[in-house]
Amino acid sequence: MKKLIAVITTLLLGFTLSACTSGIINEWSEIEDRGYVIVGLDDTFAPMGFRDVDGELVGFDVDLARAVFEEIGIEVRFQPIDWDAKVLELDAGTIDMIWNGLTITDARKEEMLFSDAYLANRQVVMVRDGVMIDALSDLAGLSLGVQISSAAEAAVSANAVADTLGELVKFDTYNQALLDLKNGTIDAVVIDEIMGRYIISQEPGVYRVMAEDFGDETYGIGFRLESTSIRDLVNQTLFDLLERGDLTAISNTWFSEDILLRP
Repeated sequence: MKKLIAVITTLLLGFTLSACTSGIINEWSEIEDRGYVIVGLDDTFAPMGFRDVDGELVGFDVDLARAVFEEIGIEVRFQPIDWDAKVLELDAGTIDMIWNGLTITDARKEEMLFSDAYLANRQVVMVRDGVMIDALSDLAGLSLGVQISSAAEAAVSANAVADTLGELVKFDTYNQALLDLKNGTIDAVVIDEIMGRYIISQEPGVYRVMAEDFGDETYGIGFRLESTSIRDLVNQTLFDLLERGDLTAISNTWFSEDILLRP
C-alpha cells in the first residue's frame, strides 16, 4: 500500500511540475519578462499575412500587429502555423495569439478568447470568370473547395446546399484551392471576401465572385482562454491607435480605403 501511495504521489508531483514548467504564458507581465510576443498566422492568406516575391512576410494584419506592438514597446515575432492546427498551437503555448483574418464564431469562442472585432468580412463563392452561376442552389452537383478548419468550411456545412454538392473538397491552403479552380479541377471555392477580392485584383480575368454568398462575419484576434490580460492590452492599444487615426494609412495601403471597424 505504501508503495502504491508513493507511486501515486510521484505521478501527481510529476503532473504538477509539468504544468508549472510547461512554458505557457497567459499574463502580459510574463511576455514582458520574455521580451517578445509570438503571433501565429497562415502565411499564405493574402492580403492579411503572406510572402511577397522576395519571401518577406507582409500583409494587412502583419502591419496592424507591428503597429500595436511598436506602440506597446515590445518585439513581435511571427510564427507560420498549419491553420488546421491553430487551436493546438495556441493551447500548446507555441504562439501567444492568432492574428490573421480569424473569423469570430460561437464555436471558436469555446476554444479561445477574442478581441473586439476590427474588420468585417463575408464568405463568398469564387468561380472561373465566364462561368454563369450566381445562386447557391446552382452549386448542386458541383465540386466545391474550402480550406480545412476554416470559417468557409463551417459556413458550407451549416447550409442546406452542403447536402446537394457533388463533392466538398478540403485544402490545406486557399492557394491550393484557387489553383485547382483555375485549372478546372473543381468548380468553385468558398473563401473570405477579403482574400477573394484581393486575388481577383491581382489576377484580373481569371475569377469572379458569385452574387449570393454564405453570409457576413467579423475578424478578431484569438488568444488562449486564460490570457485575459494579454487580450485586454492588445484590445486597448488597438482601440487607441484607431481613435488616433494611426491605422488608417495601413488600411489605405491594402484596401485603398479605411475599412477598419470601431468598437
